[in-house]
Amino acid sequence: MKLVVLSGGAAEGLVAALAPSFEAEAGCEIDGTFGAVGAMRDRLLAGAPADVLILSRALIDELARQGHAVPGSVVDIGTVATAIAVRSGDSAPPVGDAAGLRAALLAAGEIHCPDPRRATAGIHFAGVLDRLGIAGEVTARLRTHPNGMTAMRALAAAAAERPLGCTQVTEIVATPGVTLVAPLPDEFGLRTVYTAAVCARAVRPAEAGALVGLLTGAAAREERRRAGFA
Repeated sequence: MKLVVLSGGAAEGLVAALAPSFEAEAGCEIDGTFGAVGAMRDRLLAGAPADVLILSRALIDELARQGHAVPGSVVDIGTVATAIAVRSGDSAPPVGDAAGLRAALLAAGEIHCPDPRRATAGIHFAGVLDRLGIAGEVTARLRTHPNGMTAMRALAAAAAERPLGCTQVTEIVATPGVTLVAPLPDEFGLRTVYTAAVCARAVRPAEAGALVGLLTGAAAREERRRAGFA
């Protein structure tokens, strides 16, 4: 028996950490698909099966209004910051203000980020590059990926000199081979609320509700903190 989860990549590490205890208690396996929140929404709307949805609060609210998520099941997991990462072992550049961030990005041999059209962090990061006035200068070194976890795995394996990455903290801390530097400076910061809900067409609504409860409940507070949720 499987419980189907459609989730933004920001929650992949948390789901993986809680999966063993949930599966042992509920007697069903979590079958998770993780990616850019826009892509996960599109999969759902195209008819993909789902029992549990984990997306940004804005998208969950939209899906609830459209009848795709059970309104009474909607619960926030926590807030996730978008941040800069380096390949493990590399020096962390100072990125605490606009000048430092701009200099670090201009010096990077490669810059890895998630989909700038459908991923929360990717969309935001594209705007940051524009605001810094360097979008054109870094285009040739920009490496975009389907989601943040994929971007971080590519950063970990990068052979370029001084590669950097930008995605959500949860995706950075869940990926071996990369190191969290710091959230984006306050003037460019993005903190996204992630939310879980039972899908309106869930095949196993009871188990779906139990997983939502576990992800958002007091017992998992420390696990959420370790995963990068605030």
